[in-house]
Amino acid sequence: MSPLPIDPAVLKQSIRDWGQTLGFQQIGVCDIDLAAAEQHLHEWLNAGFHGEMTYMARHGVRRSRPAELLPGTVRVISARMDYLPEGRAEILARLDEPGKAFISRYALGRDYHKLLRNRLQALAKRIEAAIGPFGYRVFTDSAPVMEKPLAEKSGLGWIGKHTNLINRYAGSFFFLGEIYTDLPLPVDVPLQNHCGSCTACLSICPTQAIVGPYRLDARRCIAYLTIELHGPIPEEFRAAMGNRIYGCDDCQLVCPWNRYAQLTREADFLPRHSLDAAGLIELFLWDEATFLASTEGSAIRRIGHESWLRNIAVALGNQAPDPGVVDALRVRAAHPSECVREHVIWALNRQAGMRP
Repeated sequence: MSPLPIDPAVLKQSIRDWGQTLGFQQIGVCDIDLAAAEQHLHEWLNAGFHGEMTYMARHGVRRSRPAELLPGTVRVISARMDYLPEGRAEILARLDEPGKAFISRYALGRDYHKLLRNRLQALAKRIEAAIGPFGYRVFTDSAPVMEKPLAEKSGLGWIGKHTNLINRYAGSFFFLGEIYTDLPLPVDVPLQNHCGSCTACLSICPTQAIVGPYRLDARRCIAYLTIELHGPIPEEFRAAMGNRIYGCDDCQLVCPWNRYAQLTREADFLPRHSLDAAGLIELFLWDEATFLASTEGSAIRRIGHESWLRNIAVALGNQAPDPGVVDALRVRAAHPSECVREHVIWALNRQAGMRP
């Protein structure tokens, strides 16, 4: 544990101030006891709710025991940064708009991983400049870290029934990042859960992936189906996906607390290549080179061109019958990927009125 040359409470307030100058909306600190979250994770994994996300179980208890991931860790500094590029009314107006693609709002701009990691690193360097060398490591959704339980313990919000973190003054449209450290900082007090009797997120989920309060079956979630899943999307979920081709924001959009969501101050999180209002046919006709060029520096690129086409084929199949949609689908009917061809055939059958 690093000795502190200044009062820990004074240092903590300075860290909050420095964090705000670096663009974070809130900073909190917690200890490393995640016993309750560890039990919840084990139950979730045992239920098979993680699907193909085998990495969720790969690291054993290092995910829920920070000191086993980074020896010497006694505190976690959690930070959040707003990413919402437009208001809820504008987003809802775009959702299910005929002929348009819907992409989860967090993915419209540049990939958040690098930006948050650099800001957290800058914060750590600022601390180091003030007190001298200390033990730390920064994380942004890039290692076996339980981000939401840590943020909840740090007083940044509470985990809602949809399993996202909610802040009563800022909703849930924000990214999280952490600094594991050996600094003995004072900890924050977790906030009270304010979901109450509300079940809006459970009711709105297109694929009924929220199988109970605080229980998400990722295998049914559109974010999982369009991003994490490799291979065919189960037919039982395709129609419910609508025009959602990368992720899904429905459970957040309907959450009453998101009437307080703040628009991002980061230009890097604003939409690129007009992806916030792009047409499905236009995106479906991107060849791989165009896809790679248009998603450079974006979180979308990680799914690859094949899954991109798979997802859009489903969305095109969900459109009202349209000769233009049929013509676009036929362009990919002989695609080298069996997976793409399967989804194109499904979509063509939907357009022909043979709607499974």
